[in-house]
Amino acid sequence: MGIVMKGAEAAKAIKEELTGEVADLKAGGIKPCLAIIRVGARPDDLAYERGARKRMETSGIECRVTALPEDIGQKELEKEFSKVNADPCVHGILLLRPLPGTLDEEPLKAMIDPQKDVDGMSPVNIARVFSGDETGFAPCTAEAVMEMLRHYRIEICGKRVTVLGRSMIVGKPLSMLLLKEHATVTICHTRTADIAEECRNAEILVAAAGNARMVTEEMAGKDAVVVDVGINVDEDGNLCGDVDYDAVEGKASYISPVPGGVGSVTSSVLAKHVVRSAKYFACNPR
Repeated sequence: MGIVMKGAEAAKAIKEELTGEVADLKAGGIKPCLAIIRVGARPDDLAYERGARKRMETSGIECRVTALPEDIGQKELEKEFSKVNADPCVHGILLLRPLPGTLDEEPLKAMIDPQKDVDGMSPVNIARVFSGDETGFAPCTAEAVMEMLRHYRIEICGKRVTVLGRSMIVGKPLSMLLLKEHATVTICHTRTADIAEECRNAEILVAAAGNARMVTEEMAGKDAVVVDVGINVDEDGNLCGDVDYDAVEGKASYISPVPGGVGSVTSSVLAKHVVRSAKYFACNPR
């Protein structure tokens, strides 16, 4: 039976690290502030918003929410986004995505101040992550995987890592973060030939494909570290990951659960990014 990598433990370590930094900023007259922009009221957006707000509050970070109607027009959305982007009291911006199908997020990606882009959607930050520039903000979920591995002292250097999924939110940026730590990375996707074999060869397997329980026992190598990033709802309405946890747990040396795994760390990484941004603005006032 593998060691369960609980996100709460990694999140607690990040919070302890942030407590002193937030106190120092406030002593200097800087109150870290996150602005969340939400269009409509999708249940998953509201759930993520609640979690983020709770994490900010417990970390001493102010959290503001701009809730916009689902039928808002593109020009009005860009106008409201621009207001938040220009607010000197805001240090980080989180746009809840995906947007409704009638809206285009690309102009917002180009518009956002890269220093306030704490969830790594700006082309500037993506370029920094892909070039190994540590001044860039990686998407929070991708970095949460790295935080989880570090917290449990999982050696990355020289390891064979397979990442299931090639999205710009997790798969691709996470692969770049792993490469920076000298892992040998394989990215799998829907057109990969013999995905099962690629997964079995991995010493560290990260499932981020968005397919409920797709990683079966036969796909996991013996004593592999298995990190489940997936968030799915099964046929019974229960939350589950991309890994068949019950089947794989017995083969893995370490395994993260869903819920209670990587998702628990993501909002802590968001808080960490907001504090980092606030420190930057404290040293580089505009």
